Amino acid sequence: QVQLVESGGGLVQAGGSLRLSCAASGLTFSSCAMGWFRQAPGKEREFVAAISPFGGNTYSADSVKGRFTISRDNAKNSVYLQMDSLKPEDTAVYYCTARIGRATMRQYEYNYWGQGTQVTVSS
Repeated sequence: QVQLVESGGGLVQAGGSLRLSCAASGLTFSSCAMGWFRQAPGKEREFVAAISPFGGNTYSADSVKGRFTISRDNAKNSVYLQMDSLKPEDTAVYYCTARIGRATMRQYEYNYWGQGTQVTVSS
């Protein structure tokens, strides 16, 4: 059974940093592209960042470029999202996702989802 477990969310002031982690099990991690999506209250879930199976390619939304960095450690079956210069508009539930194959920004192409972790940025 595939499990994706996020951690690292919390409350932070604007301008601060958080590092989200996602631990994966039940899948061949090095065969999977990994992604992060987020959903703010009253809004649709949106793409944040994605990384290819061996980390050679990364993609990020324009809204987080230069502030968020996605990375992975295949030896630990984990993916990370380093979030710097946080803004109140980054407040959302952040979801870790996985798919077998290439990284994509399209959420319907991801097969597995975590339960999410709340990130709240105060002004």
